[in-house]
Amino acid sequence: MYIAMNRFRICRGREAEFERIWQERDTYLSEVPGFKSFQLLKGPEAADHTLYASHSVWESYQAFMDWTRSDEFRMAHAQAGTSKELYLGPPQFEGFEAVMDQGPSYHF
Repeated sequence: MYIAMNRFRICRGREAEFERIWQERDTYLSEVPGFKSFQLLKGPEAADHTLYASHSVWESYQAFMDWTRSDEFRMAHAQAGTSKELYLGPPQFEGFEAVMDQGPSYHF
């Protein structure tokens, strides 16, 4: 299992717009081999931003890398640079290989 996360620092007062953009976009993830799940997470607030993280679970690192090279990835990210005013800097990527996985799967 591989988990890919991006952290986003969103300007205070722009949270609803950021969430709406994510809710309305077509990710094409359901069409990608090896995709397991996706969550958009809202974290703590700071004086100038609210922290968000995208969290996607993949069968393997290779499945994730195949996604990043796919037409579906390009289509899902085609509008990525159009709302730069929402962000305090670029997203910060973090990738994790699972070394232990216990318990039942969770669903929201």
